[in-house]
Amino acid sequence: MKVSEFDFELPQELIAQHPEDKRDHSRLMIIDRHQQSITHDHFYHIVDQLDENDVLVLNDTKVIPARLMGEKAETHAIIEVLLLKTIEKDTWDALTKPAKRVKIGTVIHFSDLLTATCVGIKEEGIRTFKLDYEGILIETLEKLGTMPLPPYIHEQLLEQDRYQTVYAKDFGSAAAPTAGLHFTVDLLDKIKEKGVEIIPVTLNVGLGTFRPVKVDKIEDHHMHKETYTITKESSDKLNQAKQNHKRLICVGTTSLRTLESNYDQGFHAGTFDTHIFIYPGYKFKACDALITNFHLPKSTLLMLVSALASKQLIKDAYLEAIKEKYRFFSFGDSMFIK
Repeated sequence: MKVSEFDFELPQELIAQHPEDKRDHSRLMIIDRHQQSITHDHFYHIVDQLDENDVLVLNDTKVIPARLMGEKAETHAIIEVLLLKTIEKDTWDALTKPAKRVKIGTVIHFSDLLTATCVGIKEEGIRTFKLDYEGILIETLEKLGTMPLPPYIHEQLLEQDRYQTVYAKDFGSAAAPTAGLHFTVDLLDKIKEKGVEIIPVTLNVGLGTFRPVKVDKIEDHHMHKETYTITKESSDKLNQAKQNHKRLICVGTTSLRTLESNYDQGFHAGTFDTHIFIYPGYKFKACDALITNFHLPKSTLLMLVSALASKQLIKDAYLEAIKEKYRFFSFGDSMFIK
């Protein structure tokens, strides 16, 4: 299958540069796979699409303010470091720019609170750093770092928490699970009042979010590994829901990839790695419906939603979204595939 089959022309002005003033006021496109229909609404009406036999699966990961600007100790050259994942205590893999200036032994000074020494070199601009700091690392990062917004967002984010979901729990991600950004506490309360069960899982979003597909054939693309956790409580609830034939609605592709990676004659508690790659032809085992955003051309996420809904239906939906001037990508509008 050719990657070019998932390309489309997107006007630059439709790439959302900032979130809506109110989280749940984004637009909502509803795709009914069975009726092959496309309808339009607003996200604050998502509760009308749900019923008491539904389960909403959320990714409760929290984004680390992991983008740091520092200086090489020797030359004072400016180096940008984006912490991706912890390898062991105080040792991190990080996307580094310009990576060619950072060799083993290079020391980067961020402030009196934090320095990093390169201890490893990996492909695709990744360097491994040993961090040196005093106190608690996340508190240091909250003082020095900024949110790792995607490269297509050029405006400054005035409120850092707008790149966090309202249910974000444990720091661990290099990017937000953006489908969840549309929910408010009040909206989640309304969903619970309707009888919908909400079950959290955790997938720490990593390098795959930042990497475009560079091959011609989909099958040749290499997915980077990400770590996910399902607690015993969540796995028990998911298994009970599956046994009761409840509809499992994943909020975001990260929740979907978590369930599809984990399900094998049931859900299993624990912490695991996944590099699952979902594209048309994939047979879904766990997820019944998906709340998601509008994704980049030729991206693995566009391939995933095309596997769930069909290539043609997603193509039609995206053409209609462009015609109706929907807002695209991380801070953009929402889609419900049911």
